[in-house]
Amino acid sequence: MKRLIIFCLVLSLFSIDNQLSAQEESTGLLGDNFSLEGALDVFKNASTLENFEKQLNNQDSDVNNLDLNDDGDIDYIRVEEHTEGDVHVIILQALISEEESQDIAVIEVEKTGKESATLQIVGDDYLYGDDYFIEPFEEDATSNGDGGPSADYTVSRIVVNVWFWPSIRHIYRPNYVVYRSPFRWRVYPKIWRPWRPLTWSVYHGKRLRYNHHYRPVKTRRIVKARKIYTPKRKSSKVVVKKSKTVTRVRKTNKGNTVVSKSTKTKTVKKNKNGKVKAEKTKSKTKVKKRGNGTKRKKGTKKTKKKSGN
Repeated sequence: MKRLIIFCLVLSLFSIDNQLSAQEESTGLLGDNFSLEGALDVFKNASTLENFEKQLNNQDSDVNNLDLNDDGDIDYIRVEEHTEGDVHVIILQALISEEESQDIAVIEVEKTGKESATLQIVGDDYLYGDDYFIEPFEEDATSNGDGGPSADYTVSRIVVNVWFWPSIRHIYRPNYVVYRSPFRWRVYPKIWRPWRPLTWSVYHGKRLRYNHHYRPVKTRRIVKARKIYTPKRKSSKVVVKKSKTVTRVRKTNKGNTVVSKSTKTKTVKKNKNGKVKAEKTKSKTKVKKRGNGTKRKKGTKKTKKKSGN
């Protein structure tokens, strides 16, 4: 009984830590307004991809808060699937106009055994920066001692076998038909009604509930998926232009990671003393602060710099 209580306390502490780390300011990236963790949670519980698309566009799901074309209404997200062998690539795509759409993220799934499968969701570069992967995880606590109040516990995060998710079992059924959304610009489900985007503080508070069981990682697990997806990728000129002018700050455990991608990108970072430095660049660049130092790729020309409290 004591071991069970201690185990629960350890997991509770990790849960609180995860929640506190999630309560951060907006990164300034366009993807702040679409929860990849939420999309995975909706996908996990969906019976079909059609149902998944329906729930993504449900206001009560608190997943989508995007208005990429600035028309004052939430963008409709459609789902498009492509497959090759045991790999499924499920594209989440926002409808921007009659001529354009913008990929938000890609769910990559691979069957790895008779009853095993792995999964990640990959955010689009224009919305989330480079190499932004989210995957489900579970925590496992093991005792290093003999138990009791003084026992030491090690909590580790393990990769989840997603084979038993209803959505995964569905897409690997025999004679399964690949799903392509029938909807397009101004052709939406009859029951769908767009709503006004929420402010960051309100929306962020709502989406926090999804952060407990999903985590960002640095490694792509399904290499083959990239080859399948790349020829299908769609980007909107409107979104590309907006992406080039936003402030991009990515926080990590070791410091801020700042990603900029164009001539008009403004990057912001903080040093150890809490002072803010702002820079404007004239070329493509990627800046990462790791530990005590900052690493910058060649080709960056700083044109403006200021610091203050």
